[in-house]
Amino acid sequence: MSKINIMSLGGLNENGKNLYTVRVDNKLFIFDCGMKYAPDKMYGVDYVIPDFSYLKEHEKEIVGVFISHPHRENMGALTDLIKLLPNIDVYASNYTSEIIKYDSENEKVEIKNLHIIKAHRKLDFDNISVFPFSVTHSSPETLGYCINTPDGAIIYMADFIIDPTMKDNYDMDLGKLAYIGKQGVLCLMAESVFAEKKGHTSPKHKLEGFFKKVVDRNKGRIIFTVLPLHIYTIQEIFNSLKGKNRKVVIMGKELHNIVSICVKNNYLDIDESMLGNLTDLKLLNTVILISNDRETPYSNINRMISGHDKFITLEKGDAICFAEPSYDAYEKVLVKIMNELAIKGVNIEQIPKDKSVRHHASSEDLMMLVKLFNPKYYMPIKGEYRYQVQNGDLAYKVGVPKENILLKENGDIVTFENGKLVDNFDRVFVDDVLIDGNMIEDIGELVLKDRELLSSNGLVVISATLTKKEKELIIDPEVVTRGFVYDKENTDMINEIKRISLEVIKDNTYGAKYADYVKIRNDIREQVGAYLYQETSCKPVILTVIQEI
Repeated sequence: MSKINIMSLGGLNENGKNLYTVRVDNKLFIFDCGMKYAPDKMYGVDYVIPDFSYLKEHEKEIVGVFISHPHRENMGALTDLIKLLPNIDVYASNYTSEIIKYDSENEKVEIKNLHIIKAHRKLDFDNISVFPFSVTHSSPETLGYCINTPDGAIIYMADFIIDPTMKDNYDMDLGKLAYIGKQGVLCLMAESVFAEKKGHTSPKHKLEGFFKKVVDRNKGRIIFTVLPLHIYTIQEIFNSLKGKNRKVVIMGKELHNIVSICVKNNYLDIDESMLGNLTDLKLLNTVILISNDRETPYSNINRMISGHDKFITLEKGDAICFAEPSYDAYEKVLVKIMNELAIKGVNIEQIPKDKSVRHHASSEDLMMLVKLFNPKYYMPIKGEYRYQVQNGDLAYKVGVPKENILLKENGDIVTFENGKLVDNFDRVFVDDVLIDGNMIEDIGELVLKDRELLSSNGLVVISATLTKKEKELIIDPEVVTRGFVYDKENTDMINEIKRISLEVIKDNTYGAKYADYVKIRNDIREQVGAYLYQETSCKPVILTVIQEI
């Protein structure tokens, strides 16, 4: 008998940033380590990762981090975790390990303990074992995990679909899943992203037929936007081009490198005679693959539209096929781009609404999964809370009692003692860590607030110079504004700011004795701020620079 804790540091009631922990007595297992891209309101923030403080505190108890597949929402924060815990053991399939190595090289992070594992080969950790099993997803060699404990199995299912026609590196052995279910599953953790969608995801996720029609009806150049790690979609594009006498040019370092890794390791089946180079870019029969990175969505297309792309100039008669779905946060951006493309005479090809390129489990897939595993408890994970609720309702429909459906948020701890749920309402404080550029430290809410103020109200800089000995003004206050008002058209306001600043400086300067610079800065900020709010109803950031010579 044992004590088991299950918790999420990210991934519940949100899209992305997936990180789940399962503690069995004194052994801590981590499943996935993802990130999410920052929304527009997070000014200057590149991406968001989980707070690893809990993991740092329990470093000695960590068995390892087990990665399901290399998509950014599931693995994008792994290098950040390795920077904090350099000796952590990482377990992943061969394909996922290749991407981990690629990311580590790019981030200049040394990964010391990377273990390449295979599906259906058990890993023993004393009295606990982890059994990885193959899962069908858009990434080859995607894994689910079964943690075998004395009180039953804990199942972690990240992204999956049920499609018996997807074979080899995309195969999911349903017989193995049913066998695990027969052995006794204490708790099943399964994704919620598509829980509201009726029916099975398959075959709506297959786009090869659509891509063939795009190629047939567009005789000129075709530009496909793809996500670099959606390998199944890239394979479908190449399949649609077989026998079409077209050259394919892959643009962008990341996309090119990932395709090369996949070709080298036989995860992509590509006739290399189809691959072109930069000299083919202007030819009418060329197909161009570009990366649609969610960090800066559609940035490549925006450069082409503005004429700033180094290699590609859009021509009338070109076609652009958006081979990935638009995300809710970027719908306005996409509409604007499509309008500008239409003005340039570019044909626009979008995925039909009855298709779903994202390989996530719909309602029937989830209910079938629950029936296969037959868990005692069910914990919906990965997705916004309303989808978690719908996921739980699906489990209830196929026989899981309502009291055994665990709807939780990040930081909530689910506890099992001797195979029974003990709801102690325990919780760990969790937070987002905001990453800007190459900084590994959280930039923090205060910095973010300052950026928000700068973006909405602008900046006012007030400077003055005094003599070091006599504390006399030798350069009266000067005012510079950025993003607030145009200085030359608001001379009265600028002169009033100077007047207020001059009075504050004089009131807090005591001859040759000293000048109270702290009070000068605070009073200028307070009095000028009050004046500007009265005049403009705006609160710009006010910086005061007083120097001595």
